Amino acid sequence: MATDYFDAGHLIGHIKDAEYFEVSKVVGGEDGKLHIPQFRDSLESIVAMPDLGPLNDLLEPLNLRITKFMVLETLAAVLMILFFCGLANYLRNNDRPKGKLWNLLESMLLFIRDDVARPAIGHGADKFLPFLWTIFFFVLACNLLGMVPWLGSPTGALATTGALALCTFGAVVIGGVRAMGPIGFVKNQVPHMDLPFYMFPLKVGIFFIEVLGLFIKHFVLAVRLLANMMAGHLVLAVIVAFIGAAWTHPAIWGVAPASILGAVALSLLELFVAFLQAYVFTFLSALFIGMAVHSH
Repeated sequence: MATDYFDAGHLIGHIKDAEYFEVSKVVGGEDGKLHIPQFRDSLESIVAMPDLGPLNDLLEPLNLRITKFMVLETLAAVLMILFFCGLANYLRNNDRPKGKLWNLLESMLLFIRDDVARPAIGHGADKFLPFLWTIFFFVLACNLLGMVPWLGSPTGALATTGALALCTFGAVVIGGVRAMGPIGFVKNQVPHMDLPFYMFPLKVGIFFIEVLGLFIKHFVLAVRLLANMMAGHLVLAVIVAFIGAAWTHPAIWGVAPASILGAVALSLLELFVAFLQAYVFTFLSALFIGMAVHSH
């Protein structure tokens, strides 16, 4: 049966998480898939996994399956360790970095420090730098991995962006509590207002709105990164689908060259978006931390 290249399930299947990498049939065999070894079956032969009934679907992320996004996130973390441990050793043994790679990495670190963390957080920003540097380069690495053929962008999954936003939420709460204490952090959720006592219910209402907003803005932080990365790759998949359609329909072969040029142009745009979204996520994280550690 001929493949419907424009089927929604077929297109989304190329950008969502899976237990395999979609590659060519030369590498992946007849189905064109490079399956990731799984250990759940071996574990179940040793320890029986309980049947939780309706909760099985709810706890699906805990099914111990290894997916391609897990592999790519691990790869991103390993690359960060290799690059920045190398940079740290270089700086420890030399006065200043030399070479294009080390200068590039140092300039990006200084940019996050001088143009993101310090302006957004203000006094005490440097103690949050390790977190912001890690967030920026991890998001950037995950975004860039999505530009490599046959791989994928882990930031195109809500599980990844949600976990990153949860890390930011933890940094906001912990930073605010350490700066002002538990009571001070709670009181800081309501802006200072010179209101008479009988307007106290208004302050209570504002408090609940601000607390709800604290959760909402971190949820939006996760969704906006997810939407930007997923949308870009989905549009790219649609453009590339015209090439597959032209291959099976000789009458529209003329569409293929235009599709290739469009895919190249969009890939260049996605390369810019990869850096932009890493910057925006880091800047918003720094902004939220700055709002939490200083009274307003």
